[in-house]
Amino acid sequence: KTKPHRMILLRIKPEMSRRRRFKGRDVHGILLLDKPTGLTSNDVLQKVKRIYNAAKAGHTGALDPLATGMLPICLGEATKFSQYLLEADKRYEVTAKLGERTNTSDSDGEVVSTRPVNVAVGTLIEALDQFRGPIMQVPSMYSALKHNGRPLYEYAREGIEIEREARPITVFELKLLSFEGDEVRLEVHCSKGTYIRSLVDDLGEVLGCGAHVTQLRRTQVASYPYDRMLTLEQLECIFEQAKAESIPPREQLDPLLLPMDTAVASLPEVNMLTAVAAYVNQGQAVQVAGAPQSGQVRMTVGPEREFIGVGEIDDEGRVAPKRLVRYHDDRDDE
Repeated sequence: KTKPHRMILLRIKPEMSRRRRFKGRDVHGILLLDKPTGLTSNDVLQKVKRIYNAAKAGHTGALDPLATGMLPICLGEATKFSQYLLEADKRYEVTAKLGERTNTSDSDGEVVSTRPVNVAVGTLIEALDQFRGPIMQVPSMYSALKHNGRPLYEYAREGIEIEREARPITVFELKLLSFEGDEVRLEVHCSKGTYIRSLVDDLGEVLGCGAHVTQLRRTQVASYPYDRMLTLEQLECIFEQAKAESIPPREQLDPLLLPMDTAVASLPEVNMLTAVAAYVNQGQAVQVAGAPQSGQVRMTVGPEREFIGVGEIDDEGRVAPKRLVRYHDDRDDE
């Protein structure tokens, strides 16, 4: 009886060891990563997490492996506010090839139909009009949307087609940047949940020739500035240079992070006294002069306007804490 029991312990210990191997440090903020092509969003997330030696990290809306551009990565307590960036508007530049439709709606997939391209500029401009404003869009089978707990792309790889309902999205701007031969370049400003691959695929069907994405770059998330993006190569170079100069890498890397409250910059601010904030940090709703009558708010404390989290106005007009910032010592495990 003892022998099987010991064998079970031996199976559990290595697993526990693997879980505890990476502890990381307590670092908070948002990095605007310029995602390279060919890597998944999770690939680059894990690389950034290792470079920062961060205990906790998460991205704010996946980009396809083919896509490049802005991928905000939240570290530490900033992960609590990543949902606000998931729900933010996005802006993209996309290049589409007319005449070929693929099973993934981009050039990573297999060509499923080829048709001649007889599209005049005027025809293209008229077709684009159909995709501006509030529209309904059927998500691609090669998306991360889940059905019965599994992402759709897993079903697609198994050759299983799942019926999807069209979802409401909004295309605020759709600009034609260039049209040469069978190549179309567009700029798209859209709401959350918009699949650019599906937009291009639908455009190809309206034009009657088919189309797929060959290049896709996200240029903006919410109001984050394009010029604050950093590449993985830049981060790795900063990290290696700091080590070579015997400087703690955090001293060079941490200043590159944007404050975590930039994720909720669109929310109205409610500034409160330190004594009032003490009740909020205990989970209690408080009355604050000048607070909005409804909705969510960004809570700050004192003249320094220290960010302590997001609150929501309750039925009695009080500011009730919704998500609070909890700081820990760098040595703490999470």
